[in-house]
Amino acid sequence: MEKTEKKENRYGLLGKDISYSFSQGYFTQKFADLKLNDHSYENFDIPEISEFEALVSQTHLKGLNVTIPYKELVIPYLDDLDSGAEKIGAVNTIKITENGLKGYNTDAYGFQKSIGPFLKPHHDKALILGTGGASKAIRFVLEELGIEYIYVSRTKKEHQFTYKELDEEIITSHTVVINCTPLGTFPNVTDKPSLPYQYLNDQHLLFDLIYNPLKTSFLAEGESKGSKICNGLKMLKLQAEKSWEIWNS
Repeated sequence: MEKTEKKENRYGLLGKDISYSFSQGYFTQKFADLKLNDHSYENFDIPEISEFEALVSQTHLKGLNVTIPYKELVIPYLDDLDSGAEKIGAVNTIKITENGLKGYNTDAYGFQKSIGPFLKPHHDKALILGTGGASKAIRFVLEELGIEYIYVSRTKKEHQFTYKELDEEIITSHTVVINCTPLGTFPNVTDKPSLPYQYLNDQHLLFDLIYNPLKTSFLAEGESKGSKICNGLKMLKLQAEKSWEIWNS
């Protein structure tokens, strides 16, 4: 874990290998803008979720964000779940109170607000790339929006496609493609999900939860075929602001 001056009101990001993260810089700047000199935001980079209890008991935190790979694994350590987080099955925000730890999911809020302006009537079927914690919030939002979806994973499971199964018919009929995998994240910027990109067209909308780089190889492939594209930066900012609202409610 990085060393940061210990302030009275401490917040942070729980994850693994998170030195790249946007959240610390975002909240540090936010606290400076609001002249909250007694607030700090730190990266809590732990190798195993089993270290979570000690982290919380020793650091006197007020709130946490949660990222890969702990959005699902942290749930058994919490005392309560917001109804949305319970339905989604993943937590990315924790409020720490005298009554214990309560989990929330603000990813769903951020995603819905981000993708909404891009959606057209023909965007009625989606492929969700990846099956981790972030994908659960995406699934929840698509259900709320009435958009059919199916997961794509490297391993074969019931009611899912594998990447090898994706063909022209599947790609052309699923006009929304959402990358919930870490493929393409800095510094591995040439990586991308293994799709038959040649079948993308101007009817497609590609959404990437990644925000560094702002245009991943996945998005660049879509753009070159005329597809609409959106990265995860706005989603990230929206979910961060919703987290701040929760911590202060």
